[in-house]
Amino acid sequence: MTTETTVISPLPSNLAIRNLLEDLLGRDVEVVPGTPCSVGGAPGAAVALYVDDHLRSAAVTVFDFALAAHAGAAIGLLPPGASEAALEDGELPTNLHENAAEVLNIMASLFNVPGAPHLKLHAAYAPGEVLRSDVTEMATRTGSRLDLTVKIARYGTGALSIVTF
Repeated sequence: MTTETTVISPLPSNLAIRNLLEDLLGRDVEVVPGTPCSVGGAPGAAVALYVDDHLRSAAVTVFDFALAAHAGAAIGLLPPGASEAALEDGELPTNLHENAAEVLNIMASLFNVPGAPHLKLHAAYAPGEVLRSDVTEMATRTGSRLDLTVKIARYGTGALSIVTF
């Protein structure tokens, strides 16, 4: 009888996150310790679920509404006013959500390090979209998590949480 051991994906370093976001967004990014992102309520958060090659849930990344708007505008080369308008309206336009989802997709590379399972984006939930109950539970777990405040030059500041399991 063989026993399969589950390997938890390691949390990425603050430096790795900053470098990836700077390279991706083409802007200076500051990353400092922060508080956990809320996944409920309005206007909500963008949530990414990552799975391993066996489709087992392995990690969740949460962008609060502000970070989803700012990252979505920055990667789309939109003016900062695009994310500011979304914040004022409390609604993330489709183009900003799709752009933020692409950032979340590329962030899967942060988990793919030697000795860890290969992870890929399985689902990207828009702010305000109803999450599966297991995704909500995973995003609010304590333990192997990283909570950061992220400032994207010229765009603004938001919160980021990463949970691995």
